[in-house]
Formats: sequence, C-alpha cells, structure tokens
Amino acid sequence: MPMLGTRFADELPEMGVSWRAAEPPKPELLVLNEPLAAELGLDPEWLRSDDGVRFLAGVNLPDGAEPVAQGYAGHQFGGYSPRLGDGRALLLGEIGGRDLHLKGSGRTPFSRGGDGLAAVGPMLREYVISEAMHALGIPTTRSLAVIRTGKTIVRENLAPGAILVRVAASHLRVGSFQFARASGDAELLRRLADHAASRHYPGVDPLGLLRGVVEAQAELIAQWMLTGFIHGVMNTDNMTISGETIDYGPCAFMDAFDPATVFSSIDEGGRYAYGNQPAIAQWNLARLAESLLPLLSDADAATADADQERAIEKATAELARFRSRYVAATLDGFRAKLGLTAAIDDVTVTALTEDLLALLKDSEADYTSFFRKLAAGSAPEAFGDWERRWRALEPDIASMNRVNPVYIPRNHLVEEALTAATDGDLAPLHELLETVTAPFTEKPGRERFASPAPPGSGVYRTFCGT
Repeated sequence: MPMLGTRFADELPEMGVSWRAAEPPKPELLVLNEPLAAELGLDPEWLRSDDGVRFLAGVNLPDGAEPVAQGYAGHQFGGYSPRLGDGRALLLGEIGGRDLHLKGSGRTPFSRGGDGLAAVGPMLREYVISEAMHALGIPTTRSLAVIRTGKTIVRENLAPGAILVRVAASHLRVGSFQFARASGDAELLRRLADHAASRHYPGVDPLGLLRGVVEAQAELIAQWMLTGFIHGVMNTDNMTISGETIDYGPCAFMDAFDPATVFSSIDEGGRYAYGNQPAIAQWNLARLAESLLPLLSDADAATADADQERAIEKATAELARFRSRYVAATLDGFRAKLGLTAAIDDVTVTALTEDLLALLKDSEADYTSFFRKLAAGSAPEAFGDWERRWRALEPDIASMNRVNPVYIPRNHLVEEALTAATDGDLAPLHELLETVTAPFTEKPGRERFASPAPPGSGVYRTFCGT
C-alpha cells in the first residue's frame, strides 16, 4: 500500500481537523486516470482491486496516515464567511510531492448542515474538464479517479453518489490565509506563509510569496480568457496559492464570444462573468494581501502606524503587478493564437486583437472554432477586411494550429456524457475524454466534437453540484 505524507497535518494542525471518510456502501470505480497514477508512483492494477478502490475512497489507508478536513475562510460572491472549510472533502495526505484529496467523502465539522456527499454527474464533470484543462496546458488540479459510492443522495432529484479523487500541488487558498489572519495568531500566519512558500515559491519571504501568487494568477487568468473558459464561482476560497485552477463546479467553455457570458445558475448578477474574471482575480488577491499585512513589517518604521502604512504600500505595489503581467500574458497569447512573430510590434497586435474581439462579439462567432477556421482560410465573410490586415503580417499557420484547440469540452457534449454515465453507460464519457485530452489533433469522424451546440439548444446553465 502506498505511503501518504502528513506534512500539512504536522506543520499546520490549527488549519484543519483530523477526520475520516465515511464508509461507502458499495464502492465501484467508474474511471481511473492511469497516466496520472503512474506519475504518482501508484500501480493502476492495484488501484482497480477492492483494496485499491477502498484506498481511493479514503477508508483503506496506510498506517500513519493523518487525513484532515482543512479549514479556510472566504469571500463568497463578495460576502465574507469566516468559517468555511472542507464540508464534503478530505485531504488524505501527500504523495509524490502533491496532495491527494477527496470530494464527496462525507460530512465533516465544516459541513454546516450539508450532507457532505456528491453526485456522479458533478464529479465526472470535474474529471472531464480538469483533464481537458491539463491537456490544453492550463495549470490545474488533476483528477485521479471517480468512484460510485452505492449510496443514493438527494439533490433536485435523487442521484447516485460519488467521490472524486483529486490531485493538486496543494489545496492552500487565499481563504486559507484569511482563516489564519482572522484567528489573530500571528505565529500561525507566519507558519502558513512559510509552508506555502516552501511548497510553491522556495526561498521567498512573505512579500515574495505575495508576488509569486500575483504573477501565477495573472498568468492563469490570461490562459482562461484565451481559451474562453469561465470558472463560474471565483470566491476567494477557490483561488489557489499555487496558481492552479481548482473546484470545477458551475464552470463551462464559452461558445459564441460575449464578455457578459455567465453559465452559473447562482450568479444572478454576473459577478463572475467571462469578462469580469481578471478584475475579480485582482480583487481576490487584494484579500490575500490584506491577510499578509502583519508579515510585511518594516524594521525602519518609527511607529506602529508608520509600519502599517509601509506594509500597505508594499502590498499595493505587488498587487499592481497583476495588471501588467496579465496584459503581457494575454498579448503573448493572442500573438500565438494569430500566428504572429515577435517582430510584429505590440501596438499592432493589440489593435488587431481588439478589433477581432469586437467582430467576434458582433457576429456571435464560435470562439474556439474561429481560430482554426481562420488558419484554414475559411473565416466568416464578415471578417474579410480584418483578415486582409492580418494576412498582410504573414502569420505562421502551422504554429496557430499548435496552440488553438480543435476540441474543448463542449457544454452539450459534457451534459450528454454525464447523463449517460449517471444511467450506467460510460461509453460517451470515454469517447469525450479521449477527444478533449488530445485537443490539437483533428480526428476523423469526430466532427461533432468540434461544433457548438445546435441552434435552438437554449441558454446553457450549470450548477455548483453541492
């Protein structure tokens, strides 16, 4: 049986509660990520055995394991909650330098009245979309397995229960620092900062930690925007310190380009719309900066007020890096998507990109397929003048096809696969996974996987899955 590290439990005992996963009545492995298992040094054949499945479900653990329900706070849709935490999740420990974590493993002290369970559909959604994100080269938590528990749970309707087994660089979040800061324990806050830095930004002080997170998140959000990905619930407890995408609840990829696109059923005000994601990310990072202020002291400050003022100045300067880093990453991304070389100046690329996005919105063009059609010389007629400007810059078509995907997890196809899987038919899920985890290579007979939802499909809505 593989060993599990206990670093988080040992170093930050105040940040969680020792806990055990609930025993599933009849655990059954639905899908296993064999390449990821191999990366972690796990034997896929053993994981498929009864003992292996019970290990993945968190009930057959090695001696010395210390599973923990992690505590964190968070701003949810702008409102602060001082005590959130893993209400249906469990950190089993560390393996291969990464966290092994469950979702849907039962109630914990953080459940706040919830049942601590999860349904097959939402857990498979996270598996599909996180693995598609990984294939697209976007930093993300990974999905190792989904297990059907054999328990029926109550949501809008009765649904089969499931557990997602997730792998991450860590599960430290902005909300983790909010939790530590709210405790009033300065020593805990410093230990948390040291723990986070050593795992993700070795050798830096708390100011360097803030800088690292700001830069990692700027790069991440740029990649979301470049691929048309909408997270759907960018609360501070869903923003990682590592810069990985986490918690694929009401997430989706945009079809027709529109900055106002919202998929989440609970985001009635559009706070987390596609076009708002960069600003929300910076707002979340400001909450991290506030939490770190006690650690940004200035030895030369004459008074406590002067020390506080200087700490705020330092934090503000680091937060300002977000915008410039995001703009640079976005510009580089569109330069690649349009096949333009570094010899083309930034002003030209910026103007070309802004004009393109306006045309995409006005024409309601499918965002993903447009770039492949452009490379193939079959862009819509409405783009004729713009296309002539672009071709005059001698774009590299081959390089475009290396960065612009043919396939993303199209919303209607995801729902089709999840519905079938919930009913016991996994074939559509496996076909979808095979397609979206090789997103840049056209596959004969898979044309429908490259097409948006058919006309008349209606407005797509996603749900948080809790």
